[in-house]
Amino acid sequence: MIGSLRLRLFLVLFGATGVVWIAAVTWIYTSSQRELEHVLDARLQEAARMVVSLVGSMEGGAPETLPELPATAAVPSHYERQLSCQVWSVQGRLIARSSGAPEQSLSDQHAGFSERQIDGETWRVYAAEDDAKGFRVLVGDRLGLRDRLVTDLIKGLLWPALLIAPLLGVLIWISVGRGLRPLRVITSDLVGRDADDMRPVDASRTPSEVQPLANALNALFEKVTVARRHEREFTAFAAHELRSPLTGLKTQAQVALAANDPAVSQVALQQILLAVDRATRLVRQLLTLARLDARAEIDESERIAIRGLIDDVVRVTPRPDNVAVAIDDDLINATWRGNREYLEIAIRNLHENAVQHMLGAGEVHWRIGESDRSIIVEDTGPGVADGELAKIGQRFFRGRNKSAIGSGLGLAIVSLALERTGADLAIGNRPDRRGFRAAITLRSR
Repeated sequence: MIGSLRLRLFLVLFGATGVVWIAAVTWIYTSSQRELEHVLDARLQEAARMVVSLVGSMEGGAPETLPELPATAAVPSHYERQLSCQVWSVQGRLIARSSGAPEQSLSDQHAGFSERQIDGETWRVYAAEDDAKGFRVLVGDRLGLRDRLVTDLIKGLLWPALLIAPLLGVLIWISVGRGLRPLRVITSDLVGRDADDMRPVDASRTPSEVQPLANALNALFEKVTVARRHEREFTAFAAHELRSPLTGLKTQAQVALAANDPAVSQVALQQILLAVDRATRLVRQLLTLARLDARAEIDESERIAIRGLIDDVVRVTPRPDNVAVAIDDDLINATWRGNREYLEIAIRNLHENAVQHMLGAGEVHWRIGESDRSIIVEDTGPGVADGELAKIGQRFFRGRNKSAIGSGLGLAIVSLALERTGADLAIGNRPDRRGFRAAITLRSR
């Protein structure tokens, strides 16, 4: 396989030019041979009629030898002298012939065209007869001479082609090189950059065929830039969020060890448990977010019973005794097609957020939306401040009404998981301002 694009293009163009040239020569050869035969046949016919007219007008009959026949301007001089003429009586006696003509009869026909083999050569002959004067005129030429004439014509076309071919190859090679110059310019630009240089490639002067490549590179640079920015933000925020529970663990452990009062030790131990729960949930969410970021393509979709999925999530999610969960029976009829893992991640994080942001007693309510393609979860918690609604889905943003073990990743995970499975998330406060509401809507397919 040829590795050089320039060499490949050169071979394709040079080969295509050669094929076109050969096809043109073949076409010229066949058409020239056909036209030449037509012209020479007409010449034979005209020459025979002329001889009939000349012999018929002579007094005392035809001479024993005939002069050279006049030629037409369309035939080369070395071919003009090759016409041969014979005059035969109707009784079969040779009356006269031109110089170079064979003594054997050129044709046995009385009129029209014919071909005959004489002394190893094929002759093309035209016969014309004068019945009144009692003689027949035969004018012919050798087919080998006709073939030589066509061959000379083709040689006249091939020799210039063979001489021009090297020059044509050089021109094609230079032209291909100039055509690939924009690619070399882009390559030089990229080679000279360092690893952190994600500037877009200048595609303003590139040809239309190269612009898609430049645009794809620029789009890739933009994606890499965004991914690296997210990675840096993810690392910074994760380090910050993990530092807080770990610091709390150390502090509360020191308090528990130093306290002489059992009540103080008990409070410190409870705070340690709370910090462990927060760190555990944060690590789990970080791993979930990393897994969602790494998997760009969704797995094979399946039929999902929404009520059964919500029941599974509610059953394994811890909640205080004073927090109730209500699930409408209408959800039994809701069946979606999508990725069950991603949808479960979204529902679990929404449910955990609703439970953990509850202030004291309250209720988390799952119900059907305006259609069976939409489900809604509502809680009776504090909701979200109006100024924070636009930021509530950002990674590590916790807001004013944050929970004790929250990390600000729940809604970001929900949005990413729903995006992977082909659904949309709409969040906001309840119309009565008594809690938070999130709606999952499956996109139409």
